[in-house]
Amino acid sequence: MASVSATTPLLTPYQMGNFHLSHRVLLAPLTRVRSYGNVPQPHAMLYYSQQTSNGGLLISEATGVSRSAQGYPVTPGIWTKEQVEAWKPIVDVVFSQITNLQSPISCTDKPLTLKVRGQFSTLRQLTTKEIPLVVNDFKLSARNPIEAGFDGVKIHGANGYLIDQFMKDKVNDRSDHYGGSLENRCRYALEIVEAVVKEIGANRIGFKSLSKRGILFCHAVEPRMITIGEKKDSPHSLLRIRKAFNNTFIVAGDNDKEDGNKVVMNDYADLVAYGRLFLANPDLPRRFELNAPLNKYNRETFYISD
Repeated sequence: MASVSATTPLLTPYQMGNFHLSHRVLLAPLTRVRSYGNVPQPHAMLYYSQQTSNGGLLISEATGVSRSAQGYPVTPGIWTKEQVEAWKPIVDVVFSQITNLQSPISCTDKPLTLKVRGQFSTLRQLTTKEIPLVVNDFKLSARNPIEAGFDGVKIHGANGYLIDQFMKDKVNDRSDHYGGSLENRCRYALEIVEAVVKEIGANRIGFKSLSKRGILFCHAVEPRMITIGEKKDSPHSLLRIRKAFNNTFIVAGDNDKEDGNKVVMNDYADLVAYGRLFLANPDLPRRFELNAPLNKYNRETFYISD
């Protein structure tokens, strides 16, 4: 890719901690809803191997830290020996093509007393005695991806998941030391980060939308809006996070090749994550390199349970 890197910022190399990346195009984590019994299936080997590139970076689908953390049907976990063993051949296939792989660990439990529509059980807050147990789930489930062969883990703290709920003042209605002030609302997230850092080291950790504790990378999503006949951007909405975070900053949000090049060229982010374009074009970095036409993604073919 060296021959085109001068004119294509996305294809320039990048050093992320101990990981040397040959380009800055990475696979965003995309939930596939195909891990029956919460165990990764053999067909995931084909899916992830299709996305690999020499010196690239992939972030796998969100992976639950415990049975109670599962908020979607048939999504993978990483809390049992069976799950760890099932991930190993998938990781091996990716590494055979010299690609770095990170595992997002997540929890979708609801900590708050919210009213929801439909036939669901009544939600309740986590008690202060239960919170350390969930923190410990993250700690143990950070060790397991390393045992399975992953390079590191990404702590999922966005999209309405449990960590995100604690942080949002419009959602967190707790009256104890996990609610109220910004410092209190961040307490749960920081306790998880500190536990995971002690378990596997800060150089293996990324945290979506958090920029503290010396972790390896921060991954944030740029808000976008679609208007009639055009795409309306919300430029530089993440700039304050970028400036406040000292390590690798990753951005996602409906970028095409031109957008991604501008992101890197203007130092708005170090790496650019792609989702829908990667699904339609598993060889996306190579297509960017050759300036080849891209397949248009089709939402009707996006991954759902079989």
